[in-house]
Amino acid sequence: MTSISRRNRALTAGASILALGLLGACSSDGDTDTETDTGGETTAESGGALAEAQESGTITVGIAGEEPYSFLNDSNELDGAVIALHEEVFAELGIDDVQGELVEWDSLIPGLNAGRFDAISAGMSILPERCEQAAFSIPEIMYTTALLVPEGNPMGLENMQDVAEADDITFSAMSGAIEDGYATDLGVEVMAVGSPADGLDAVVSGRADVFALTGISLRALAENNPDAPVEVTDAFVAVVDGKEQVGAGATVFREGDDDLREAYNEASAQIIGDTAEFERVLGPFGFSDAERPTEDITTDMLCAGELPDAE
Repeated sequence: MTSISRRNRALTAGASILALGLLGACSSDGDTDTETDTGGETTAESGGALAEAQESGTITVGIAGEEPYSFLNDSNELDGAVIALHEEVFAELGIDDVQGELVEWDSLIPGLNAGRFDAISAGMSILPERCEQAAFSIPEIMYTTALLVPEGNPMGLENMQDVAEADDITFSAMSGAIEDGYATDLGVEVMAVGSPADGLDAVVSGRADVFALTGISLRALAENNPDAPVEVTDAFVAVVDGKEQVGAGATVFREGDDDLREAYNEASAQIIGDTAEFERVLGPFGFSDAERPTEDITTDMLCAGELPDAE
């Protein structure tokens, strides 16, 4: 199913991409004129990914349907804070048509590397293991974690330490999401789900005692389901092994598409680096200066796993 958004953008809401096996980086055959990704598509011969997108005027992004980052709205239109950012940034680069493909979260990087789309538009966290599989832009969104629990919070859960210390708890997170990793590192067994809606359903049905996700996502989920007997805890910074887990999301590109990523970084920095611009573009989706990355948080730092000690 394809629809044209009010911003004249299209979303292809296809079936979820199945797991595509091992994630390979771009490879080179030694010829400086040719560079091939894991999907076998050559980009450098025609001037690179940026030149190709500029020539066609179109770029396709992968989304996971997580509100308010990137999702398909009630009018079947591509929507969300990251989509709004991408519309502005890519237009600045001469790429006026942003299309999207909806896949499950853990199929985003495999789909990118297979050439199904040109970038990931999902506010994806910059993590060392992901940096080995793809190339991240500058940090675009800072976020914290929250917990979705039954109304009244019967288990008194407020953070990941409470989850780790609880007895007979069923913890749920999206497969491959950063909260999944937090729980695993803390020794918590995870009931994996494919989407925020699945997490909500797990808590409402009693199959899970708690569902963890970014605070801004859970607030949007609860607001959009006012009759669901759930509540969202205050947001918190997760602590694992004595270190605060700084969460920063970014746009993701294929290794080797450096021309596209670098041009994107230069244009997006004009918005991310300015409070007024950041709030103009992302503010309508609930983001404020509190979610704007600070200059001391860098992609290189997060890819290296360098995190501050918890206070």
